[in-house]
Amino acid sequence: MKRTIQTLAVAAFVVLVTSTFAFAAAATAGGAFPFFHLGCLVVGGLTIVSLKHRYPRIYLSEAMGSFALYAVLVALFTAPVIEAVKTLVS
Repeated sequence: MKRTIQTLAVAAFVVLVTSTFAFAAAATAGGAFPFFHLGCLVVGGLTIVSLKHRYPRIYLSEAMGSFALYAVLVALFTAPVIEAVKTLVS
């Protein structure tokens, strides 16, 4: 029972972070919606949830933390962040 509850908690976290990313990407002005980045988040989230379900010795915080870091990494390569880095550097 504990394994199922933890897997559901990771799945809920993945859905919340992915929806937050989609909302933030849609709210930015200009540019097209980053569908490729959203797809990468979905595939990465499914991978982490399936790993958590298959290997119960993975801690809940490890699974959530690894997906949060992955979401930050994907967000770094979106157009608004790249444009902000370009203006900061030049």
